[in-house]
Amino acid sequence: MRELSPQIRTSIITFLTLTIFVTLGFRLYQIQIIETKKYQETSIKNAIKEKVIEPYRGIFYDRNWKVLVDNKPGFTLRIIPYYFDTSLIPVIENYFKLKPGYIKYVLKVNKNFSPFIPIRIQRGLTFEQISWLEENKEFLSGVDYSIDMERTYPAGIRGSHLFGYCKEISRKELEQKREFYIMGDFVGHSGLEKYYEEYLRGQKGKQFVYVDSRGREVGPVNDGKDDIKPISGYNAQLTIDADLQKLAEELLEGQSGAIVAIDPNNGEILSLVSKPDFDLSNFASLTPASVWRQLNSDKRVPLFNRATMSIYPPGSCFKPVNAIAALNDSVIDEKYAYPCGGGFSFGNHFYKCMGTHGGINVVHAIEKSCNTFFFNLILKNGFERWTKYGKLFGFGQKTGIDLHEEISGILPSVEYYNKIYGVNRWTKGYVVSLGVGQGELGVTPLQMAVYVATIANGGTWYRPHAVRKLFNPNANPVEITIPVEGKKLPVRKEAIDLVREGMFLVVNGAGTATHVRIPGILVAGKTGTAQNPHGKDHAWFIGFAPFDNPKIAIAVIVENAGFGGAVAAPIAKRLIEFYLKDKLKNEDVLVSSKN
Repeated sequence: MRELSPQIRTSIITFLTLTIFVTLGFRLYQIQIIETKKYQETSIKNAIKEKVIEPYRGIFYDRNWKVLVDNKPGFTLRIIPYYFDTSLIPVIENYFKLKPGYIKYVLKVNKNFSPFIPIRIQRGLTFEQISWLEENKEFLSGVDYSIDMERTYPAGIRGSHLFGYCKEISRKELEQKREFYIMGDFVGHSGLEKYYEEYLRGQKGKQFVYVDSRGREVGPVNDGKDDIKPISGYNAQLTIDADLQKLAEELLEGQSGAIVAIDPNNGEILSLVSKPDFDLSNFASLTPASVWRQLNSDKRVPLFNRATMSIYPPGSCFKPVNAIAALNDSVIDEKYAYPCGGGFSFGNHFYKCMGTHGGINVVHAIEKSCNTFFFNLILKNGFERWTKYGKLFGFGQKTGIDLHEEISGILPSVEYYNKIYGVNRWTKGYVVSLGVGQGELGVTPLQMAVYVATIANGGTWYRPHAVRKLFNPNANPVEITIPVEGKKLPVRKEAIDLVREGMFLVVNGAGTATHVRIPGILVAGKTGTAQNPHGKDHAWFIGFAPFDNPKIAIAVIVENAGFGGAVAAPIAKRLIEFYLKDKLKNEDVLVSSKN
């Protein structure tokens, strides 16, 4: 092999040397000139920690400005991924009694976020745990704590299903709302907390501090001038009367059932109670696993909102719908009478009545709750007319209350029976029991309260709502008033008035709720018994007062309590009396006689 001449070797070495210097020079130029900004930002991030400042969540007030739901400071364990030493995972999980693998899971879920943003690991730290963090902070690289807000309930009202509770955001929710939340954030999970989450949550603030190489704070950046203040969430004035709500909770304690009270003039919810319930303070920070197990294993299902999600046969409380359908469409008039001989025969079946009333008209049939009259009336009306008027009063559909936890109930129709039993595979015999509110008809207590409120005010159906207005407490105040949504039903005044007359006599005549009478206040109502194939019947009462100028309409159901007049009606009486005599004593609500 021929050797390269000295001149060629020198040329090659010179070329390689120049290439190396050119490459190094270009890279140096790239670093110093082109990528200066990039490396400056990285350097700054290495030296500055961005601390999240949680906003003040919106406060709940009652209709009279009593504080129902407020905030208190609490401590939260956080990890800053960039500075965190993963060898500390066993130490942290052991001391804070976290489930093994939890920290790795949280870090993985948040891997797409900036590694400089602190991740929430556990809420509700004790002072002992805070002291431990302070004592060992030199060795806990990337481990920190923050002061967050926890819910508190100063009025002594449980409000479990109405207020609702906050819970750590789920992975599914996080994927849908990454622009607002990070893993570990608490969000409204039920009740009003969930429905108005976007208003209540506010906006997070940021605090910038210098840190050393281990992530330990050294001091504020630019004397805190660059910090971003949090923006508090909107406060909410509820329509609830705190004292009425508290009394309703007490009266239903130990029972299973629901109470819904409404202002019939605008649909404002005065009280909404579902029992059994649960203690919201258990959800204020970290909910113990034992509490979750107890709530989920309780056969009485305390997490379930019976006021808006349980369906029951309405029993005799539904007779006014049957009556209004017939009166409004002139199927009958006030003089029409039907003979009650103790029951109603149809086909091979005899449907019993609770009494033998003789010839009886619609007003007295409501007063004495004559089954015979209403068995006959649904056949005179026809199934489709009965369904039409049931739908008109809001049955078989959601009311639209400002709670996500609501169901439609069941309002049978021709289409419904065709679907269940098949076309031409059912007869009128399936329909007869619907005339007295039994059978496959299913309603919620909320629907019943809205229905009786509509009768009370003369035929205007209002969408029920539990929040009156939202307003922010910040420098530039904004107020959002929740609109009153009402619709006048196509029902003649004469039809409503006759039904109201019958309901007046239920309490003030020879009806089934004479013990609901209140001195100085005229009450109208209707008792009902919901048949229960699994045990003792459920007790209903619906009513309103004062008769001539209604201020409150109410629905009460007590499960497995038997006859409605014996159990549910006295609860309604106590609430009506308290609200009108104690709460509205300065208003002109007391009357001595019916006009």
